[in-house]
Amino acid sequence: MIATAPSTVEVTQPNAATRRIQILIATTVRLDTGYSRTLPEKSIWSRIGRVPQGDVYRPVGTIFTTEGRQVHEAYLVIRDKTLVGFYLPGEQNYSPLSTAVPLNLGETE
Repeated sequence: MIATAPSTVEVTQPNAATRRIQILIATTVRLDTGYSRTLPEKSIWSRIGRVPQGDVYRPVGTIFTTEGRQVHEAYLVIRDKTLVGFYLPGEQNYSPLSTAVPLNLGETE
């Protein structure tokens, strides 16, 4: 089962330019559930807002999931270029990683 805590995204101002990042090197993330997921090289993620733990990024053009007992749609929660957990939009929960994962990120326009 995925550990979660209730959380609400503070949405980015609608008229503000959307910040996008790109994963420069494919990164495999080991989930606390024993499963792992890979953040694909050159994947683009769009900032949709923030939670207390960091900025929330949604994948562009695809769906990203995490897995425990069930599969959950997931957005990345990033603080200081480090993946600290996932925001699960369907449940409006935050799911922390026990070990944060440094990411090799670039900015896109």
